[in-house]
Amino acid sequence: MEIDFLQYQVRNGDTLTSIASRLGMTGEELKLFHNSHCQKMDKIWFESLNDVKNIYVPTNFKTEIQKERERKNSFPSGFSESFLAKTYSVNETFESPFEPSVTIDYTIELALHKSKNTDQYILSYSQNSFKSNGNTPDDKVSSLSIACMKSIMPLEFIMNDKGQIIGFADHKKITNTFTHQRKDLEEFYVGEVAQNYMDSFERGISDETVFLQQLLSTLLFQTLFPKIDWFQRKKNWTEPFYFLQNSFPVQCELNIEQSNDDENSVLTILNGKITERYTPQEIMRGIKFKDSAAEPAQGNIILEYTTHTKNKNLLQAKASVLLSHEEELIHQHHINITQG
Repeated sequence: MEIDFLQYQVRNGDTLTSIASRLGMTGEELKLFHNSHCQKMDKIWFESLNDVKNIYVPTNFKTEIQKERERKNSFPSGFSESFLAKTYSVNETFESPFEPSVTIDYTIELALHKSKNTDQYILSYSQNSFKSNGNTPDDKVSSLSIACMKSIMPLEFIMNDKGQIIGFADHKKITNTFTHQRKDLEEFYVGEVAQNYMDSFERGISDETVFLQQLLSTLLFQTLFPKIDWFQRKKNWTEPFYFLQNSFPVQCELNIEQSNDDENSVLTILNGKITERYTPQEIMRGIKFKDSAAEPAQGNIILEYTTHTKNKNLLQAKASVLLSHEEELIHQHHINITQG
């Protein structure tokens, strides 16, 4: 109940129900409110207010329906140009019992607008300031891979009204850009290894479907571009997620928790658990076997979204992917995406 209240002077003919109806509440709710604010000797128990001179009433009472409506209005209900900020800082950590953990940091820049011709959203995406374990990569292979990706930035995507990427705005432009930029790269990166890598990169981006899938299967893209209708869910549902990049999506059962205790921001937490039976080898290699797994992998994905109460802007997004087998963790991936 709201804590703001005043004393109402009871008039002839007043009842709990008649006063409560004018406030948009039930008689029982008004009785409970009054009794929680008055002295013990002034409590009321009956519909009739005989011998009762004053009753405490709330100044800003909200019914459960109104509270639910306000709660729903606090969370994004539709995708708009204001949902994504222009800049985010990203921190990712990869952990495995088989290899040393790796932490990478980078920034991404986004620009979103609606196409005048198709009325679809066009998203411009760039990635910069890449660091690995706190340092700018100085080995040739890592710096070459970064240089190749930067050479085709910004990437432009088509987004639907649910906030999902559904394709490239102009795939041919991407391949043409790399063909042109490769001449400059070859002046700095020389040798057979560099040539082989650039050949492989060019083949990878030339297949539009494969290249798009490579991006959409990253934890970054799965986290940063959620389906907007997630924020309005109440009951459990199933959703496919990639637990590793370039693998295949696995169905997960999701449940949702939401809170808007903060005046300026609200929190949405999604917890997902793998419901399909795949071995760790299938998921790690991205190849499905014919037979169902006798001892399937266990997997969980946790997604957290902090959005602004009024403009529904995405302030922060976090995600964790945990893959295990027989209660032993075999892969962990964490990401923290922060505005600004």
